[in-house]
Amino acid sequence: MNTIKSISAFHRLLSLPEPKHPMVSVVNLSESVFIEDDVWKGFVSRYYCVALKRNATGKIRYGQQHYDYDKGVLSFTAPNQVQYLDLKTMDCENTGYLLIFHEDFLLKHSLANTISSYGFFSYAVNEALHLSEDEENNLLEILNKIDKECEHIDQHTQEIILSQIELLLNYSKRFYERQFITRKSGNHQLLAKFEKFLNDYFDKESSEKGLLTVHQIAEAMNLSPNYLSDLLRIHTGQNTQQHIHEKLISKAKEKLSTTELSVSEIAYELGFEHSQSFSTLFKKKTSLSPLEFRQSFN
Repeated sequence: MNTIKSISAFHRLLSLPEPKHPMVSVVNLSESVFIEDDVWKGFVSRYYCVALKRNATGKIRYGQQHYDYDKGVLSFTAPNQVQYLDLKTMDCENTGYLLIFHEDFLLKHSLANTISSYGFFSYAVNEALHLSEDEENNLLEILNKIDKECEHIDQHTQEIILSQIELLLNYSKRFYERQFITRKSGNHQLLAKFEKFLNDYFDKESSEKGLLTVHQIAEAMNLSPNYLSDLLRIHTGQNTQQHIHEKLISKAKEKLSTTELSVSEIAYELGFEHSQSFSTLFKKKTSLSPLEFRQSFN
């Protein structure tokens, strides 16, 4: 697997001059020419990338999914994530900007600890953010400030640039929440599909199904785990794991109150390998042990 280790190396692959700052750059796609290189057939990088694309064509594969540039505006990638770029589909009139910043640029800054909280860096490529004109202009203004600050490297540069990056990420978080809300029809279908999956899974009698995981249900819905959790949180106030636990406890209560199965048998049917893990979760969620709950019905 090829590795793009530096901002300078990435600039060379786009036929661009050396970056103004070695650790961060705002790339104008209209000034870029992607050179023919085997690196595009599969690569990872050491930098974060925020891509704002306009009038763009071409396909990129990110993980196991393909993404048509013309279907999204703003997308995010994190270091060490496998990407593939098909140069044959690239159009010379691609416009937009890339904000790239090396992971080491965050060192000794609070953003190093908080950037993982921006779940969209782990969204799938087909879960891009679609911006209104005002939202796009807002982000372009920030990108312009970052670009200009790269010309003045001194003891304040890192703090100023990272504060602008953090502002851009916070705006992006707001815009994603807006998108979750405004796409009601499609999202309601996803929520219904999610609820059906939960019901079908826990109604399954097979004791070999195992404990349901966030990744398992996200994969079944063709969504990234973070995107699914954020979508659920915005619409329901609970993330995926909380919904799984809620459904699991509901099924446990049903079995405890309507069957003669032992706690261990119920735990096994719900997918737990150890009954103690089930009892611990049940008491955490209900303030009662499974046996105490059952006794309350007798």
